[in-house]
Formats: sequence, structure tokens, C-alpha cells
Amino acid sequence: MDIVNKTVLVLGGFGLVGSAVARKLIPENPKRIIITSLHISEADEAVKKLKEEFPGKGADYFIPFGGDIFVRDEYKNENRQLLLNDPVKRKILMRDIMEEFSEDILKNSSIYKLLTEYKPDIIIDCINTATAIAYQDVYSSYRTITKSIENKVSYDSLVDEIEKLLCTIYIPQLIRHIQILYSSMSEVGTHIYIKIGTSGTGGMGLNIPYTHSEEKPSRVLLSKSSIAGAHTLLLFLMGRTPDTAITKEIKPTAAIAWKRIEYGEIKRRGKPIEISDIQLTEAVPLKDKFFICSDKTYRTSGKKLTSVFIDTGENGIFSRGEFETITAQKQMEFITPEEIADVVIFEVKGGNTGHDIVSALDHASMEPTYRAGYMQHMAVQKLDELEKKHGKSSVAFELLGPPRLSKLLYEIHLLRLFNKTMRDILNKSPEELSKKCFEIITNDADLRNEILAIGIPVLLPNGASLLRGNTIKIPAFRGENILDVNQKNINNWANEGWVDLRVSNMKKWQSRLTELIEEAETITAINTSSMHVRTKDYWNNFEEISIGKVCSWLFIHEEQGKRMKA
Repeated sequence: MDIVNKTVLVLGGFGLVGSAVARKLIPENPKRIIITSLHISEADEAVKKLKEEFPGKGADYFIPFGGDIFVRDEYKNENRQLLLNDPVKRKILMRDIMEEFSEDILKNSSIYKLLTEYKPDIIIDCINTATAIAYQDVYSSYRTITKSIENKVSYDSLVDEIEKLLCTIYIPQLIRHIQILYSSMSEVGTHIYIKIGTSGTGGMGLNIPYTHSEEKPSRVLLSKSSIAGAHTLLLFLMGRTPDTAITKEIKPTAAIAWKRIEYGEIKRRGKPIEISDIQLTEAVPLKDKFFICSDKTYRTSGKKLTSVFIDTGENGIFSRGEFETITAQKQMEFITPEEIADVVIFEVKGGNTGHDIVSALDHASMEPTYRAGYMQHMAVQKLDELEKKHGKSSVAFELLGPPRLSKLLYEIHLLRLFNKTMRDILNKSPEELSKKCFEIITNDADLRNEILAIGIPVLLPNGASLLRGNTIKIPAFRGENILDVNQKNINNWANEGWVDLRVSNMKKWQSRLTELIEEAETITAINTSSMHVRTKDYWNNFEEISIGKVCSWLFIHEEQGKRMKA
């Protein structure tokens, strides 16, 4: 359809894709653009930037709207956890989700109020609905309820927990969302609805190595994929319903990046990561029981974690090592928000890009792109320049996940601090490597405390003492704070998320690099076909150690986390 003089609603307009879509809409001359975000401050910020970038537009051309569109209007600005903890509001929320769909539920909803106020002709939905619903984490509710039953808590307490569980069950929330959206669009006469969906795994399969301390494949992650799939089919049904908005879904299957590349404070959930001052004398003896949440309060250094980073919008900020790993070939790779926005605008105008999931479920996903692959080198180069400028290695922030990646990145980083080439690592004894890594951890307090600050403990060479901070990612807290310390658990925890300075781990690194070198050397110089990617040239003849490249190779070989489709 023609976008000229139409009212366009961009749900999630503060985000990476939403911002790109809003910018791409301007040349099409819509009547006005409503920008929404969960927080009004974010919507205001997005509108402010658009006004600065397009000063010729009128005062009411960009309109901010803040609030949670998945609840009733009166609750849209309230914290969800506070809603769940309020017995009265929780019961209303539960009924809004679980009861039969009614006029009362419809007309009290945030979506209905939004649509009836602005009557958008076009809706472009950039909210990551699957994540918003699935990351409420029904499994946490399950653990809480089973513990309550085991501990024989009071009837009232058990009822509270069961009600919270009913408010977090995924499918009823998704169904109610679609019911409200469909009815609201039908009432106000919306012409076209385009959803920016997700695969839940960035295009990878059940072998995806990127999780947050959960089992692999993660139940929470697969819940997101399941919700995304269910959402797609509900949109498919909506698209087959007469007299409603034309319904389309664009489903990127790669990481989406990027927003900015800078040097500055690293934040977790909006707050800077504080660095504690943890000495070697505070190493925790590994015996008897392991306490995931420690009663001990570690001294703060007064410093915040600062480094070079790349901001990927809703997915968070990544270090160079994390970004280079996740975007490497046969990993998640990535796609730019501008490419997604181009597809959206073309589809709104009636074009056929071949990426509409509703019309072609089997063939519509957007894959990693040539542009993004080309620009990856630019991003990595810029990260490298900033590393050198600030004298700061951007290794890992433990915001991407899994802790195993952060552990691997820091281990190979420690090795490269005193080994210029891969072969230098192989030419030293495992004992020498272990000793030298321990010396670095001992003498470089900044590096040591940065590792601990992101939740990655350091297992000392004796295998019986552990350096840890206030937060640790492995072992993950799953309802049990006290765990048995034994050799099997130590080995498992070290493998999954501890920087391991033991001689045995140095031997493992030498074995890995030997295999890596042998693999590349089997590709002869005369074999110049397109069959191979990780050749000796890719590894710069092993004369340098790129931690991201090494870890992406490890995820393919050790984690079996290879991307099947390019």
C-alpha cells in the first residue's frame, strides 16, 4: 500500500530494528509516526533523536508512547514483578490472561487504548514478543512451587505461587495478545500489520552453544523458539482471516547488529558492573559444600568495568571477543537492522521480497548477508583500533552467554599475553603455561578482578582453590544454594565456566591448537577453491592469536555448534 499520508505505528521503536524502520519510513512521507517502547523515557529519547535528524517535520509528526502493551492499560507503566507480588492486581492479570475473551478484557487492554487513540493505518511490530513472554521463565515458577510443596508452606503462600505460575504460562499470554491485537486492528481499520519475528536461536539449531548457564539446548531458549513458532502460526491464521489487516511476518535468522562501537562503562541490566578488590588470599577452599550465593561481602575497588564494546541494541553490548565469535562463519553470523527495515518497507508497499513467513513459511527467513559479512571486518577493525588506542583488550563481558565462551576467551587471552603465535604455545610445556598464567593472575589485579566481576571464577593451578566474586555464573543457581564439592563437580564447573589454570587444561589447549593447525595445513596451497574458509591464510599462518576466531572454531568442533545453512 501507499505509505504517503498514512499513520504508522512502530511498536518497539526505540530498539535497533524499530529505529531503523522509523528512519526508512521518513522518505515515504507518512502522516505521522507513533514510536512506542516499554519505558516512556525510551520512547521520548527515540523521538528526540528522530526530531534532531529530521528537523523539518512538524512538532506532532513523531509521537512517543510508553508502556507494556501486554497488560491492561492501567498497569502498563508498572513493573511486572510488582504486579505479580500484588495479590489484587495479580488476580486481575490472571483473569485477563485466562478467562474467556470479553469486551471488558479487550477495552481495558493497553493495545486497544493505543490503537483506538491513534487509529494507525500501518503497524510495524518490532517487539521481541517471544522473548518478552518466554523469559518470564515458567521453569523458575515450577522450582519455586515444588520447593514450597516440599517445605510444606502455608496454603496461602502456595496459592500465591500457583497464581504467579498461571500468570507466566506462555501460550495463554500469546493467544490473548493475538486476540486483542486482531480485534483492535479490526475495529480501527488498520490496513497492514508486519511483525518482525525471531527464530529464537539466531538461525542456529538445537546444537546452539549460546545459553545462560542452562542445559543445552536450553529449555528457556527453546521456549522462546516455541513461542516464536506458535506466534508465526497464529499470524498465519490471522493473515487468512477476511476483513482484517494484511498480515506479514519478517523473521531474521541471524544476530542483529549494530548500534554503536565505543569505549566506556560496561553495564548489566542498566547498571555499571562494579569491580571488587579480591586478593589471592581470599581463594575459596573447594571441599564439602559449594555455596553459589556467598554470605561474604567482597571489598569494592571503587572501579567500574570499562572496555571497548559493540552495542547490539536489545541483545546487549558485546566485547570484541564475543562479537567476533558469534558473528564468525558457521556461528550465528549477523544481519544489519537497515537490511531488515528495507525489506519491511518494500513489503508494506506491496512488494514481494520472498521473506514473508506468513506467505512462505518454509522459505522466508532472512539469512546472514554479504553486507554484514563484509562489514564484520570493519567492525572488528574498529574494535581493534579502539583496543590499541585505550590500551585495553576487549575479551568478554558475559552478557552474550554462555559462561563457557567467557571462560574460553579469557583462557586463550591469558595464553596470548605471553605467546605471540599459536606455535609458541605448543613449544612450551603445560607446566610452564600454567605457571605463567598464574603469575599473570597474581600480578595483574585489574585483569583478575575484571574476570571475577563478570561472574567467571578462576580455578588456581592446584585445583583445590578458587577465586570468585560476588556473582558467579557457574554453577548456576537452580534453587539449591549449597552443592557438593567433589572432583567430578569441579571438573564440570571448570569446563562450563571457570578460567582453569590447571596443567591438565593447558594440555587441552595445546591439543586444541594442534588440531586447529593440522586441519588448516591439510588444505594444500594448490587447493584454492571456495570449499574451505579456515585456511592458513585465515589464521594468518598461525602468526597471531585471534581469540574470537579460535573460540568460534572451538564451538564448531567441541560444542558441535556449527551453523548448517549459510
